[in-house]
Amino acid sequence: MIDRRGPKARSAGFTLIEMLVALAVFALAAMALLNLSGESTRSAVRLEERTLGGVVAENVAAEAMIAQSLPVGETSGETQMAGRVWRWRRVVTGTEVPGMGRIDVRVSTDDGQVADRVLFRSAGA
Repeated sequence: MIDRRGPKARSAGFTLIEMLVALAVFALAAMALLNLSGESTRSAVRLEERTLGGVVAENVAAEAMIAQSLPVGETSGETQMAGRVWRWRRVVTGTEVPGMGRIDVRVSTDDGQVADRVLFRSAGA
């Protein structure tokens, strides 16, 4: 066989510059994926906190709905759920409709408010 390559024939492979550019592109893509993964985790934590806070708010609201009497004013307390302490505040006020009361329930953690509920109930219920 005759070697038809001339003296200026290039050897196969990538140059150092091409390798550095490819490595830089890969590094940027990897950093973007890591950032996306971290944001997804933070979002899941916030969603879990809001969901559990909503359950606590629903429980406090249910207690208010089944209470024999519900005096106007503010009540607050703490509830343990899912290994956390949830602070809640319930405010009962009157409405323009005679015999109807408004109940506002707010649930918070150390990071701030995570859930709230508003419901209405007849004063005699």
